Amino acid sequence: MKVALGVEYAGTHFCGWQVQPDQRTVQGCLAKALKKITGEESKIVAAGRTDSGVHALQQVAHFETAANRSERNWVLGLNSNLPDDMNITWARQVPDDFSARFSALNRSYRYLILNRVSRSAVHANKMWWIFSPLDVEKMQAAADLLVGHHDYSSFRAKLCQAHSPVKTVEKIQVIRQGDCIAIDVKAQSFLHHMVRNLVGVLVPIGEGRKPVEWAAEVLERRDRSHGGITSAPDGLYFINVEYPQQYNLPTVSAFPVVW
Repeated sequence: MKVALGVEYAGTHFCGWQVQPDQRTVQGCLAKALKKITGEESKIVAAGRTDSGVHALQQVAHFETAANRSERNWVLGLNSNLPDDMNITWARQVPDDFSARFSALNRSYRYLILNRVSRSAVHANKMWWIFSPLDVEKMQAAADLLVGHHDYSSFRAKLCQAHSPVKTVEKIQVIRQGDCIAIDVKAQSFLHHMVRNLVGVLVPIGEGRKPVEWAAEVLERRDRSHGGITSAPDGLYFINVEYPQQYNLPTVSAFPVVW
């Protein structure tokens, strides 16, 4: 059978999703847990690869197996063999034509910024701390210039393996609640470091160090060297993947919430 999983993890102590030699990765830990309960070497395919330090609330993955278990037992069996910073939220048997990666209609990320003078002992490694005041209205105006079907080469990491830098960003939404700023980005697919590089352009605009129009200038340059910094991985969360209704996959709470 083919089984899809909802995977949740705190990325702080993982070297990203993908298996790497002698490194602790999400895919590697999941593969070990699967082998313990099935005795099989499983090929695990994810909706999207996350970088070192990046978190996930609703990563989706699939694997094929000869083992026959109930959905509840997949969840309980895997979680009993996973580390504390990783968890399976649901399991669902899916048709043979399902792919966690290729069946996805879109993916959503949320970036969290703590915007206050003092750092946080509680939110360390979970939010990016920016002590200078940020103007979210300017950040939203700049974000609006980056939405659409564009060549996002200026927001692409040097080692990105995507075939094309052209992507369609459906939404970038900037919301403040107290000292917390949430930036939501939704697209069918993303380039390597794309969301973190988008945030790296929005922040200096929010600080007033760059004008709103700079976002469009960076986009038009199609050159990473003209962009901003790559923001810290700490504040980035992979929060959702949408699939056609025919697969009837569960949803999870998108905490940390957008207010």
